[in-house]
Amino acid sequence: MATRFDNAATKTVKVDGADFAYRVIGDADGTPVVCLHHFTAVLDDWDPAVVDGLAQRRRVIIFDNRGVGRSQGKTPDSVAEMAVDTIAFVGALGLTRVDLVGFSLGGFIAQVIAHDRPDLVRRLILAGTGPAGGEGIGDLAAVLQDAFQKAAAEKKHPKHFLFFPQTKSSQQAADAFLQRLQTRKNDRDPVASNETTQAQLAAITQWGQGADAKKPLSAIDHPVLVANGDHDIMVPTINSVALFRALPKAELSIFPNAGHGGIFQYHREFTEQALRFFEN
Repeated sequence: MATRFDNAATKTVKVDGADFAYRVIGDADGTPVVCLHHFTAVLDDWDPAVVDGLAQRRRVIIFDNRGVGRSQGKTPDSVAEMAVDTIAFVGALGLTRVDLVGFSLGGFIAQVIAHDRPDLVRRLILAGTGPAGGEGIGDLAAVLQDAFQKAAAEKKHPKHFLFFPQTKSSQQAADAFLQRLQTRKNDRDPVASNETTQAQLAAITQWGQGADAKKPLSAIDHPVLVANGDHDIMVPTINSVALFRALPKAELSIFPNAGHGGIFQYHREFTEQALRFFEN
């Protein structure tokens, strides 16, 4: 029986002296897909519908970067350092070429990897993300504060406000998404620590200020699928358009009536697009 999100074993691999936690879903042949996650996310914050959807035809690897969840070490406070750790993790697994799915903060990391180790990457998906110095990215702290206040007042999960617009259909999608996040019952990952949260917030703020803009996006010669909702308040959707315009080999997919979590709200459509993109 193929490994699924809800039954994949949590494994560890030594990366520069620290144990990194990871799971492998699916057993398909072809280039492995390594997924890079969002601010404060751990293994169990991946949407099972997306991971299992990709794993139908690809081997999917999800992991906790340094200091996150069950992985040891201190969480870096820069995207560049997170990219170094990701490259080391891929190498520790003995992989020499991968496809990347970078969501939000993970999309920042994926861009740096494509710049620094172009030989390691075949194709990449940048979802709910944007370029260094992109519009509104450095405003995350204020966006978070507003969402947490609304969540407390309405007794809802903050992702209702951060990932999904406030329309009826999108809020129904938010409920379904949050329910899917509880699919895995055993061997669940611990939540991100306060130290990780603060380090990642600092890294995102620096990225928003353009601190990690090492090379122009035009230097990324890989095929790229850029995806987002049409109303992303965490990494404003205009940044997805900016990526599409600047990357030489980019495709753009904008989901209607959707926000930062557009790939989760439209998980069927997104996984179909992603698999078609990887297999093109």
